[in-house]
Order: sequence, then structure tokens, then C-alpha cells
Amino acid sequence: MTADSKKWLKFRLASILAIFLILFIALLSRAFQLQVLSGEKLKKLAVRQHITTLPIHSERGMIYDRNGEKLAMSVLADSVCADPTRISDPARVSREIASILNMDPSVVLKKISEPKSFCWLARKISSQQALMVESANLEGIFLIKEPKRFYPNGQLAAHLIGFSGFDAEGLEGLEKKYDPYLRGTPEKLTWARDAKGKKLFVHVEHDPSAKSGSANLVLTIDSRIQYLAETHLKDAVLEKGAKGGVAIVMDPKTGEILAMANEKGFNPNNIKGLTSEAWRNRAITDSFDPGSTFKPFLVAAALEEKVVKESDRFYCENGHYQVANRVIREANHKKHGYLAVRDIIKYSSNIGSAKIAEKLGREKFYAYIKNFGFGSRTGIDLSGEAAGVLRPVRSWTRVDTTNIGFGQGISVTAIQLITALSSIANGGVLMKPYIVKGLTDKNNQPVKMFAPEAVRRVVSPDTARRMAVMLTDVVGAEDGTGKRAHIMNVAVAGKTGTAQKYDFKRGAYSSEKVRTSFIGFFPSDNPQVVILVMLDEPQRDKWGGVAAAPVFKNIGEQILNCFKTNIREAPAFDPQPVHDLQLVSA
Repeated sequence: MTADSKKWLKFRLASILAIFLILFIALLSRAFQLQVLSGEKLKKLAVRQHITTLPIHSERGMIYDRNGEKLAMSVLADSVCADPTRISDPARVSREIASILNMDPSVVLKKISEPKSFCWLARKISSQQALMVESANLEGIFLIKEPKRFYPNGQLAAHLIGFSGFDAEGLEGLEKKYDPYLRGTPEKLTWARDAKGKKLFVHVEHDPSAKSGSANLVLTIDSRIQYLAETHLKDAVLEKGAKGGVAIVMDPKTGEILAMANEKGFNPNNIKGLTSEAWRNRAITDSFDPGSTFKPFLVAAALEEKVVKESDRFYCENGHYQVANRVIREANHKKHGYLAVRDIIKYSSNIGSAKIAEKLGREKFYAYIKNFGFGSRTGIDLSGEAAGVLRPVRSWTRVDTTNIGFGQGISVTAIQLITALSSIANGGVLMKPYIVKGLTDKNNQPVKMFAPEAVRRVVSPDTARRMAVMLTDVVGAEDGTGKRAHIMNVAVAGKTGTAQKYDFKRGAYSSEKVRTSFIGFFPSDNPQVVILVMLDEPQRDKWGGVAAAPVFKNIGEQILNCFKTNIREAPAFDPQPVHDLQLVSA
């Protein structure tokens, strides 16, 4: 080997060593950068790529009726999510998953094409859909278990209970009103994936800083009575061709609502496509002219003020009474001469009532109307209650005074009406109506219980008793307007009502559209239940005594068959207060 060859060989070896040294130094520098300088940043990136954390809520509290029957509960359901960074063929995946979830493929494609590691595709899907998603085994598509609200009785008490949304927040009814109590404690759901995107484990962590929640609601509602009210109301609406209707059952001595039914109903398990009209609780939101069901409050006021006695007689003008520029007529073209006060109630005389109102005077009449609770909200523990319409007494004319005497020119709600009659049934005390009996913890131990609340005394026990006797004659007498509400072997007190609906387009009361109603209680000498029935725009039998009274009878008879003479069975939960519950932060 020549000297030049040896020099060339040494140069090549030196060059190779230099290159290796440079590469080694470069690799060492890169390793130092990755492990020391950028280690924490890369660690977080790795966590984001392989570990996903989501804020979720635990199960909402249960809702029970007064006897422990479940009305609302939480069950686990599957939700579908995606990691777009793990999807190599978004077009194919979007087509396949969209067909399973009944979604628009373009919507899915847009979601899974975004540069992020998580997105929801569908929440709380059916078990059949979940099986199909699992079987499809699509890359980057995952199933997560979430609590889903379930209403085991479907439509039963739906207008009261309301419903909750996908994120466990109450949206309507009691679910919304008591959401701070019912809402579950916030949690974090974490799951890890391997390099292929396969889910390895799931971990649920409670938020230690969150206040305790997820209490159960115990209602005053009895699901058996609720079922009776809903069933008979629905039958009547169909039979009479009515636009809708309301039925309420109340304990007059406590103010507890035992049933509150609306027709038409809805199923809170499936509200897709429905509007707020479907779930509006018309028993508390809608106001209307009460018609003749308002007459007992006029007469009770006149008795209390000693303006009249039951035997006092009023000339009823043979069915035609001129008041200023207004002519008052009797319903159904009836013509009465002289009628005693008790007969004015029994035959539901408009003219007799108008004359009693004139004798009582507008100032005193107005004061009693207010004391019976009209013109203001009852305070029932439900959202959306209306106050009705009671114009200031200073604006009343003589026509107003007489019209309101027979329930026209004043607007009331169904809950106001039954609450007011309950004060006559219980001896003269206005009780605050309520729906929630109390709150319990997850072991159904009492947390907070609500007691009956007396608002004020409206009339004396003697006036209430005398009024009850007259109302008993309305139902018990063969010629009483409420005879179709009669229940065998039980004394029933009640009052019929047929009110013309106001036509705002014409600016006058309609001669065709009416609300028919019946409100009453039994046994009349020791009332345990008050029942209100109202039908909106019946097309057949447009009189309260014909359309609504039989519904009262049907509900009342079955309550008696179910409970005999005692509706106040032992509650499922001890009503003694224990301790207060902390609210969940909104």
C-alpha cells in the first residue's frame, strides 16, 4: 500500500468517526431536549393523546309519590363519542355510524373531521343502537355510560314532574323547581386508550369541592288517585269532544295535592318534537272566568257579614234583570220568581247572585275575594303559577259588581278555585297548597319535611258549615244542578259552573265556546277530599252539571272504593324534620 493510499484511508476513517461523533452529539442533544427541556410538555401531550377526561353528573335523586311509588329515577344509558385524531377514514366512519344513529352523515362527518380529540355524536341512545355501535367496532368511536332520566309510569303526573335534559339539569316541572336538590354531585370520567385507540379502563372521580346533592323528592301525590283523575278526565274529554281539561284532588285540611291531571298528556320519556304547549300545567298557568263555581264565595261572604240568611228571598225578575246598560239572564233561559238564598245556590241563579252582590257591596265583596286567595298566587311549589285577574275595586261599576257575583269579569286559576273551596270544606281556613311532602337522602331517611301551612281564616266555622249544607243540597236534591255528582251513601257538597269564554277578536263573550266545571267535597260533614273538574270547550253537553259533574262522581266513587273512608294512610316516610340539605351549586 502506497503512502498516498494510507493517508486516504486515515482520512476516510477520521471522517467517518467525525460523522458518528456529530450524530451522537446531535442525538444526545435531542434526547436532552426531549427528556429535560420539553419533558413536561411532551408528557402532557401523551396524556392528551391516550387519556380523556370529561365532566359528568352522577345520578339525579328519585321522585316518589306519598306511598313510595317511583315516579322518576335514573338508569345508565350509552352515549356515543368520537376521537377524530384516531379516525383514518372519516367518510366511511361517518356513513356507518350515521346509519346506526339515524343521523345525517354530513353532520357526523363535520364533527369527526375537526382537529380535536373528543366530540359527542349522540347522547343516551337505545340499548339496541349501543349493541350495533359496539358490533361495528369503528376506529375512534367509543361508548360511555351516563345516567339517563327514566319515568317508569310514562304519562302519569307528567305535567307535575316535568323532565330533565341530557346534562342532568331539570328543565320543566318539579325536575326544574327542585333541581338544586335533585341534581347529582359533579364527577370526572377518565378513560385511557392504547396506541390503536382501544379503550383500556374507565375511572370515575367525585369532585371533593362540590356540595352534596342528589336528594330524593317525596310528593303529596298519590299515584292511584292520580291515575283515577287522569283516566276519567281523558275519557270525559274524548266523550264530550273537549279541547282539553283539568282535574285536581286536594286534602282540604292540609293543602296537600293528591292528584293534578291535565288532558292532553305527554310522555316525558320522549319529548322529541313537542313544544311547551304539550307540557304546560294548565291547572296553575291558565286563568279563566269561573262562572257559577264562584257563587259559593259570594254567599259565604254575605253570610259572614250577616247581610243575608239562607232563608232570605230575592226576586229574580223572571229571568230578565236590567243593570245599567246590561241585561242579566239566567242560564238555559230559566225564569225564576222569588228564590231563597239557599235556592239561589241550588238552582244557580245568576240574577239572585247579582242581587246578593249588590246588597253585600263592592268594597266588602272585593275584600272577601282577596281573602279567599283570588287575584294572587297561591304559592304552590310549582313554577309558572298565574295570579289570575282581579281588577282594583275602585274601577268597578255596578255592572262589574253584579257580573262578578256570578263569576263573570274575573279570571281565576284551577288551583285558586280548589284552594278557596277547601277553606269552606275545612271550616273556614285558607291553606297553602303544596306538592312536595319532603326530601330524603339516598337511604330514604328524612332530610327536610314540609308541614301544612295555614294562610288565614276567611270565614267562621259556622259560616263554612252553613255554606256546606247549601252545597250539599245542590248535589243531594233531586232538582239540584249538581245531582249527577251524587255518590251513593255519601253526602257530597258541590257547585256546577258553565262559563262563556271571552272572544278577544270580537271583544265579547262567545255564545258557543264555554268551560264547564264542577267542584265539590265529601263527606260534606267531615270533608276528606275536594275535587275540581274542568272541561275546556266541550262540543257536547255544554253544562257543568252534565259534562263535569259525572267526572267528579267517577273519581270520587273510586277513591272511596280504594280508601274506604280514610285517605290519610300512613305515609311511606317519617314526616319528622331531621336536618337541612345543602344545595348543589348551579
